[in-house]
Amino acid sequence: MTIRVLIADDQQMVRTGFRMIVDSQPDMEVVGEAADGAEAVALARRLRPDVCLFDIRMPRMDGLEATRLLAGPSVADPLHVVIVTTFDMDEYVYGALRGGAAGFLLKDSGPALLVEAVRAAANGEALVSPSITVRLLEHLATPPPAPTLPREALTDRELEVVRLVARGRTNEEIAGELFVSLSTVKTHLGSIHRKLGTRNRVESAAWAWESGLMA
Repeated sequence: MTIRVLIADDQQMVRTGFRMIVDSQPDMEVVGEAADGAEAVALARRLRPDVCLFDIRMPRMDGLEATRLLAGPSVADPLHVVIVTTFDMDEYVYGALRGGAAGFLLKDSGPALLVEAVRAAANGEALVSPSITVRLLEHLATPPPAPTLPREALTDRELEVVRLVARGRTNEEIAGELFVSLSTVKTHLGSIHRKLGTRNRVESAAWAWESGLMA
């Protein structure tokens, strides 16, 4: 299956660079480009891409608001949005992930990580630049809201899994550390999302830090 990607950035050079990276992959194609957030939202709603790559600072509407409109908690059929920006600021990162983003990368992360983030988002997972993963969740610029109580208590193994997710581990790494199969990890994640009312691993990771589980 080809992963259909929408790129939104106010710099033509950046859009061209991202297009070259994405289109060079045998399983990806760029289906649209936007130079501002409002255009990005309109295109995304019309094209329904598998993954959106959004900058934060754009004219007319910034990437955070565009993300909330396309992937926020109130969106019935959310899209997968990955924020790719030059701004390594906690409030931006936290705002993006709380707004429904499926990943947050710095533009200097390199082509390999960008491709990995697109594939992760398309698979319903999330990827955050390793340089900011733990710092993001551990040291937020503003106090986080009170954590939501689980709809049902997590098992000891589910707590182990969500801790590793909060540390930025991939499903493969979690399987290796816990000596279980990849399908077992995915089953645990599905149960965790259901019990916490979260839609992806980033929201579950945020819950882990906010609830004091990582202390």
